[in-house]
Amino acid sequence: MEVKREIINYMNFLKDKYPILALTGPRQSGKTTLLRELFPDYRYISLENPDLRKFAENDPNKFLEEYDSFCIIDEAQRVPHLFSYLQTIVDEKKIMGQYILSGSQNFLLLKNITQSLAGRVALFKLFPFDFNEMKAGNFLSKNYIEAMINGFYPAIYDRNIPSTTFYKNYIETYVERDIAELVNIRDMRTFRTFLSLCAARAGSLINLSSLANDCNITQPTAKSWLSLLESSYIIYLLHPYHKNFDKRVIKSSKLYFYDTGLLCHLLKIKDEKQIKFNTYKGHLFENMIVMELVKQNHHQNLMKEFWFWRNSDGREIDLLTHEDDFLDVFEIKSTSTITPNLFKELEYFEKLAKDEIGTKTLIYSGLQTQNRTFAKVLSWYDIK
Repeated sequence: MEVKREIINYMNFLKDKYPILALTGPRQSGKTTLLRELFPDYRYISLENPDLRKFAENDPNKFLEEYDSFCIIDEAQRVPHLFSYLQTIVDEKKIMGQYILSGSQNFLLLKNITQSLAGRVALFKLFPFDFNEMKAGNFLSKNYIEAMINGFYPAIYDRNIPSTTFYKNYIETYVERDIAELVNIRDMRTFRTFLSLCAARAGSLINLSSLANDCNITQPTAKSWLSLLESSYIIYLLHPYHKNFDKRVIKSSKLYFYDTGLLCHLLKIKDEKQIKFNTYKGHLFENMIVMELVKQNHHQNLMKEFWFWRNSDGREIDLLTHEDDFLDVFEIKSTSTITPNLFKELEYFEKLAKDEIGTKTLIYSGLQTQNRTFAKVLSWYDIK
């Protein structure tokens, strides 16, 4: 399988401008494959290897004398004190692109980068395939429900793994393993219940008290587990827009899953029939679209921030972002039929925000993109 990842352009561009590149993202998103293919002249070292890890832990100076330049250090977070030595080396040598760091435990990797390597690292995030990459590999079905259920992890398409098999193993092998290494969870069954409860709330406002009560855990524990899932790139928290167009604005965040295949697996959705008349249909479609825009933002290095807006009356804009001091606003609907009623939230918000609005876009499940007078009607398949 040959799919050129979109992030390659920006990694190549910044390789000559920073001494260290760091690549994070969820497990199995293709980080190691990308780095080894993109930088074939770099030596590759994985600190998952116990011998190499012991070498780096016990004799970091000699280790970095051996691996002194143009090296990919995978699972770098396994040896935290190595980052301080790297700081000294890159400051002395001033070689651009000297090291490339990668890791699957993103919380620890980012923590060590922040503490020791701030200002010396160009940081990238690689997620499962976005729509552009799926199209490049001829993997993206025009049936959005099929796309949602299969999900977007490269291994599913590279090795032709049934999605149900992949996600079952993914949870047991990666998610639970990572969480167990970061925090002591005595009852993994309770954590699995928590994960399923999060899935049932995808696309909804987070109510920490309700989530904790339903799982029979404390609020601090629920908050901690949410944070771990977020830092592991399993869930994404979309925050409310900070400006008060309406004093009754909601301040809770919304919860999404980075991958809809994993989300469908947790909801026990295995085929199209289960979604067509499912109460989760709108939330699942919204989840896929929001995360597609987030993925493309990182893969194309657009550096946008995203929010949603909602007031206490339930009036809502699904997604907002800034572009040249104006707000680009998006309404997301799982219907394939365009009716005037679909534009009512955009119309309501435009009256509040007035001249702060840049573009207005309705993203829907149909396949025809239209430029209308009031707003652009964008097919989910045409997002790029």
